[in-house]
Amino acid sequence: MTVELNHTIVPARDPHVSAQFLADILGLSVDPPVAHFTPVTLANQVSLDYDQADDFEPHHYAFMVGEEEFDAALARIQHSGVTHYGDPACRETGQIYRSKHTEGRRGTYFRDPDGHLMEILTRGGGAGA
Repeated sequence: MTVELNHTIVPARDPHVSAQFLADILGLSVDPPVAHFTPVTLANQVSLDYDQADDFEPHHYAFMVGEEEFDAALARIQHSGVTHYGDPACRETGQIYRSKHTEGRRGTYFRDPDGHLMEILTRGGGAGA
């Protein structure tokens, strides 16, 4: 059997608000609650299960998207007034990055309502990648 990630817990002060924020940016839906979790399921069937927490350290979550999905997500970020950055230290405001290691890869970072650092990035690598 192959090993696959099934889900991960995302701590949030308001799980529904944070799940909806991410779903809106990525063009996804929030799934029906599972017990006390508010899940968002990605195309590869991995779910981010938002769970209520009052005290936590922000985490980093990165999402590989296609070129068209990147453009659409970036447009939603900009349209909603969410600040995005070209670097993980969040100094390059309003920028996207282009990878020096993977030709054609683009990405950007943004914070969710709980301060988690979200990243969207394309596969890059040219045609057929």
